[in-house]
Amino acid sequence: MLELNNVRKTFNIGTINEKKALCGLNLHLNPGDFVTVIGGNGAGKSTMLNAVAGVWPIDEGEIIIDGVNVNKLCEDKRAKYLGRVFQDPMNGTAATMEIQENLAIAARRGSRRTLKWGISRKEKDEYRELLKILDLGLEDRMTAKVGLLSGGQRQALTLLMASIKKPKILLLDEHTAALDPKTAAKVLEISQKLIDENNLTAMMVTHNMKDAIAYGNRLVMMHEGRIIFDVSGEEKKKLTVDALIQKFSQTSGEEFSNDRALLN
Repeated sequence: MLELNNVRKTFNIGTINEKKALCGLNLHLNPGDFVTVIGGNGAGKSTMLNAVAGVWPIDEGEIIIDGVNVNKLCEDKRAKYLGRVFQDPMNGTAATMEIQENLAIAARRGSRRTLKWGISRKEKDEYRELLKILDLGLEDRMTAKVGLLSGGQRQALTLLMASIKKPKILLLDEHTAALDPKTAAKVLEISQKLIDENNLTAMMVTHNMKDAIAYGNRLVMMHEGRIIFDVSGEEKKKLTVDALIQKFSQTSGEEFSNDRALLN
């Protein structure tokens, strides 16, 4: 479903601030994979997600989504293949619009716009059923402005919007980092539920090693723009945080230094 082949990206080439962010990165995701991504500071985790999303062009290599080489597609053209949830809960929704209007925008992504009535009764019924999945009572508040919702509610709604068109790849970029622990756990639970029920292929960047172990069927560890550890199945389930830190030291030859990850 996703292939990253020898992907390279360097920022500020030829300057004192030159930074090699991705160094011949290779990663293949099978349909239905839910991959969690961890690594130290500056490992290239978010850079990889931005490369897939087309935020900027890569220097070398190829990115293939469901058999289509998307290297030459700009961010808006690539969006039809992707769903994305950002770290900031405020980024994925339109605050001044109603809950049902936000869902309608997401449901129409990639479709032709017409002058027919905005949201039909049938669509309202569909959105109400979708919102019930979240178990947050939002199905009874469909006309409420999204700006009135809490951060966790907005992030849950963003998840629903990102998955409503069943994208080829769902990208979760530290999407619980700005939430309190209880709300973050709820959003992660919803994430797993939506991925499973829609049989989505997903990639989640996180600094929380416990979450990286607990969620998904596969875990990859990045260091200096490359993947240095890739584990799945029963081996992943048996992992511990201490074992992950030890594995990092063995494969990278360095001490694991990431305050956010260690505090989590």
